[in-house]
Amino acid sequence: MTHIDVGLVLRHSAKVPYADLVTRTTGAAVRECIERELSALHDGDVAFLDFSAIGMMDYSCADEVVAKLLMSPMSRHRDRGYVVFHGITDAHLEAIEDVLHHHGLALVVHFADGGARLVGAVNADERLVWDMVYAQGNSAATRLAEVAGREIEAMTQLLDVLHRRHLLRFDGASYSAPSLAQS
Repeated sequence: MTHIDVGLVLRHSAKVPYADLVTRTTGAAVRECIERELSALHDGDVAFLDFSAIGMMDYSCADEVVAKLLMSPMSRHRDRGYVVFHGITDAHLEAIEDVLHHHGLALVVHFADGGARLVGAVNADERLVWDMVYAQGNSAATRLAEVAGREIEAMTQLLDVLHRRHLLRFDGASYSAPSLAQS
């Protein structure tokens, strides 16, 4: 597992004495440092981006640090690994969800209470299936289809969409939500 303390990255990359992600320039500097660390991911690795030390996050930084990080061509980690966001607060979520919806993106957030949630641009079926997988743990598509009362083909399509978007892991037999324990 790769652990990236975003507060530490902020202090070192932007050379600022505060813990707030504000201004597009600051966000770009933080994103570039994170991208360099993520470039070392291997197949199936989980990167843990820890926002616990971040106070405020404005929309421009949410766009730079979250959305552009997920879209970046330099950030090939999305082809190999999974990024899990941790330490996100309700104050961060407003800006993050806005930029995710704007760009058609989604991500997995692990909260301090141990729970996880899918945030961003997903439809109701995708959210329902992700929530099922998260609640069930490792589950085969056939089991999930049975639990949901859906046809296996429809369930497999939804699971594959979530897997391609790096919102679910697939080990060849079953699906699971990316988590820190699986890396």
